[in-house]
Amino acid sequence: MIMHYSVNTIPVGVLGASGYAGRELCTLVARHPRFQLAFATANEQRGQRMRVGGRDMTFAAPDDVRLSDAAVVFSALPHGASLPWVDRAAAAGAVVVDLSSDLRPGQGGAGQSKRAPVPYGMPELGASTRAAIRGASLVANPGCYPTSILLALAPLQASGLIAPGATIIANSASGVSGAGNSPKRELLFAEVADDYRAYGVGNTHRHLHEMRATLQTLGSDADLVFTPHLLPVARGILSTITVPLVEPLADPLALFRRAYAGEPFIEIAEEQPTLRDVARRNVVRISATMIAGTRQPTLLVTSAIDNLMKGAAGQAIQNANLMCGIDECAGLPA
Repeated sequence: MIMHYSVNTIPVGVLGASGYAGRELCTLVARHPRFQLAFATANEQRGQRMRVGGRDMTFAAPDDVRLSDAAVVFSALPHGASLPWVDRAAAAGAVVVDLSSDLRPGQGGAGQSKRAPVPYGMPELGASTRAAIRGASLVANPGCYPTSILLALAPLQASGLIAPGATIIANSASGVSGAGNSPKRELLFAEVADDYRAYGVGNTHRHLHEMRATLQTLGSDADLVFTPHLLPVARGILSTITVPLVEPLADPLALFRRAYAGEPFIEIAEEQPTLRDVARRNVVRISATMIAGTRQPTLLVTSAIDNLMKGAAGQAIQNANLMCGIDECAGLPA
């Protein structure tokens, strides 16, 4: 918990601030009632200026900032490059939220295999998860697709309603900002406009490791078949998830309402959620309905998030609020 700075202001640094998630973080920090931006780094764009929250800021090179100037550091650096900077920021005394995949569940390699597991920053998974985040100095921020899918499945798993050995099928459609802002031909406007396509087919997307590991932690033995799709929009994720059940549910939404009662960033909706419902908001909007005409009871769960908010920067702010011992909702548009 942050104790050695002013009760009103907590200095914050953002590493990798020129990407979509990094810029979103800078904007949220600028509007936060307790946070104040101390530095924002962008190696290739160092020296360039950006307008954030009504004032100008200049990107610095990572090696040119003093990490000790920040009590909270967000790392929005690329996967594989984030971990060394996370360790340096932690050594400088900051609490750190890592938005890369380096420390998420199921990653192994240079991240998890050489250290104790880091708390997974999805507070709505339960009281023990939220408590672990509150007591942590380092948190792994979840991926955008896992946020949309895991929060749609967690109440079903907790209630023992998912059929043993089930195959869960999750199809998710994302806006192009989910792929980052590095120039790529397949993400040019002329390539994505008026089109819609699947990618990462054959159950090969990197977020599967994170989702499988988390589902196993929750006690699930289900197979997960995940297919992402690219939407010709800037931001947002819509996931439709087919879940075999042990028994039909007369009122599926009642289960979700009970599970997420009091959660400020989860909305349970009678109607199907849309991307417009969640744009620029730190919320997950969920609906569920039984599927007709199947021999086994099967539930369709639909969830919508803004991939740059609840799927990245907004969730990172939510986690930092908990780590700093301040209102979880501070600075976040609901």
